[in-house]
Amino acid sequence: MAKLRDGRIKASAKVIAKSLVGDYRAEHLFTLQQSLTAYRSYQQLIEECDREIRRHVESFHPPDQPSGDSSVSSPAPRTSLRDELQRVFGIDLTRIPGIQVAIAQTLFGEIGPDFSKFRSASAFASWMGLCPDNDISGGKVLWVGTRKVNCRAATALRRAAYALHNSKTALGDFYRRMRAKLGAPKAITAVAHKLARIIFHLVTTQQQFDESRFAVDQLRYRKRQEAKLRAKAHALGYQLVPIEVTGSVP
Repeated sequence: MAKLRDGRIKASAKVIAKSLVGDYRAEHLFTLQQSLTAYRSYQQLIEECDREIRRHVESFHPPDQPSGDSSVSSPAPRTSLRDELQRVFGIDLTRIPGIQVAIAQTLFGEIGPDFSKFRSASAFASWMGLCPDNDISGGKVLWVGTRKVNCRAATALRRAAYALHNSKTALGDFYRRMRAKLGAPKAITAVAHKLARIIFHLVTTQQQFDESRFAVDQLRYRKRQEAKLRAKAHALGYQLVPIEVTGSVP
């Protein structure tokens, strides 16, 4: 049993084996057997549900390929839901940091593979309630915030945004900057909005996600920060001198 421990557990197999030594009465073993039976039953139900989902997804075709196209009449065997989602979207959304298969599946279930119903990325983000909706009267801003929209796709993107809090990617850096500036709730909305625009662009242009494209934004942000620091140092009578960093900064 110690060898079956979860890979995330830091304790050794020897320590786990010691913790399993105890007084196992008949009622304890009966309860354990019931739990094991229920676990296996739920796993079987989950597998059946996944097969049914894949069966329905297989009936969809990318927007640029009609259902009667002979070139797609005999598709290659698919082994996972991720493969099917990549086929219907035309791109692999799970390459985007924070977007997992379950989130891509939610987007497919709520929107489908065709994003042409939205005139732009801004309209797509607005439909999900991820854009500011300021209440203005007489030229005076009375309220600033986002519309309360009951949208499962928006909820999925918010989960994806929160998952970036420890990400070492450019989107993870963006989330941490927004969190320091706006706080966690607004940062999640801002990153979810950014993810929505990225997904819309990739699906409509059929381009795969490329992390290197964010390097330009990162460099631009770093130059702005450097200019601000130089200006502040100059105002205080100091001058910044760049140094070569060989290791991690504590």
